[in-house]
This record gives sequence, C-alpha cells and structure tokens, in this order.
Amino acid sequence: MKTLIIMPARNEEQTIGLVIAKLKSLLPNIDILVVNDASTDKTAEVALKAGTKVVNLPINLGYGGAVQTGFKYAVKKGYDVIVLMDADGQHEPACVPDLLEALKDADFVLGSRFLGNCNYKVPFARRVGMWLFGKIVNWVTGQKITDPTSGFQAMKRKVVEFLSGDHYPVDFPDADVLILLHRAGFQIKEIPVVMHQRLHGVSMHSHLKAFYYVFKMSLSILATLMRTVPRK
Repeated sequence: MKTLIIMPARNEEQTIGLVIAKLKSLLPNIDILVVNDASTDKTAEVALKAGTKVVNLPINLGYGGAVQTGFKYAVKKGYDVIVLMDADGQHEPACVPDLLEALKDADFVLGSRFLGNCNYKVPFARRVGMWLFGKIVNWVTGQKITDPTSGFQAMKRKVVEFLSGDHYPVDFPDADVLILLHRAGFQIKEIPVVMHQRLHGVSMHSHLKAFYYVFKMSLSILATLMRTVPRK
C-alpha cells in the first residue's frame, strides 16, 4: 500500500532532522511529508535537506490546519495509508510499524503512551483535561480510550478523505476527532506506543495554554456532539 507519514511542524529545526533520519533508516520506502506551518526558523530547509517532501504554509494555520493540509495532499496524491506524528521528537519512529500493523483490523489506530510501561510525565493541567476528555470519549463511544489527546496516529484512506472535509475540527483536533469518527461509523483501535518528553521548544499545552486548551476542547467536543455527522 502507498503510505505517507505526515509531520506538521512549526519551528522544529532542532529536532526534525533527527526524526526524519530515524524514520528513513527504519522505513526507507515510505514517503514523508513535512507541513511547514509558517516557521520562522530553518525547519523547511532542514526537512528538504533530509530528503522529505515539504509543503510551506504562507501563514500560521495552527496544528489542525497544518494536519488537514497534509490530509488534502495525501488524498490528492492517492495515498492508501497515512501516519500522523510530531516533528519534535516526542513520538518514537520505531513504533510506526506497530501502528501500520494494527490498521489490518481497524480504520483508525491511536497510539497511547499510557498502555504498557509508562514513564511519560504530563503537566497537571493537561492531565486533568486528558482525564476529562477520556471520560467523555469512553462514554460516547463505549470504548475505553486511555490517551484521547495523542497525535500519534495511523489511518486508512477513507478516514483521511472524511477528515479532509468541512467537518474536521481544525482548532484542537484531539478527543473531538475520536468522537467524530465514532459517530461516522469508523472502527477505532488503540495500541501502546513510546513517547518521549519534549526536549526543545514550547508545547501548546504548557502553562496557561493548557487551561485554554481544556476550555477550547470542551467547546469543540460539545459542538461535535450537537452537529449532524455524515456516515462513512
């Protein structure tokens, strides 16, 4: 199957080269697309030098906008399978084959840092949000999800086509995407993956941003529950 790894990136010049190098050593036959979200550093240059495809956004669209740009690219170029992962080194490239293997009996695979042995430290505000969103997702889907905000994912083309549409929540696409996919009739599976602490830069979930994230995600989940969702 034609597979594409999508990495949204903003100001990740310090880490993205190492992530790409490890991916290429493990999966030399899989294409990699970096969606450069109007970085002000050399993210795009480093990615190009490392041998990936790069889409440069003229303005900062944010994480969701960058991700959906990657989805639209994948659909246009005819990819069958998509892996979504971060460019900051938190997502372990060696876990990508596990995500792809799990797609054999699911439409969408979510990588969880909390299944198996977990050494990942989560800030208090985000931990509260993850607990709350996990409870909501579990209630709505009837499926136990341990890491509803994980951005380490794999999905089939039909999911990517669905998420390329207007119903995709571009602000903070996390737990609300799981609810959206469930309501649309897609099969979701969660598997253990390894995630590392962020070494450089500032996460969107840090400090006061984490409380804003919880507020915005709560509104997005409410909107997702209230809207009419087309079936797959």
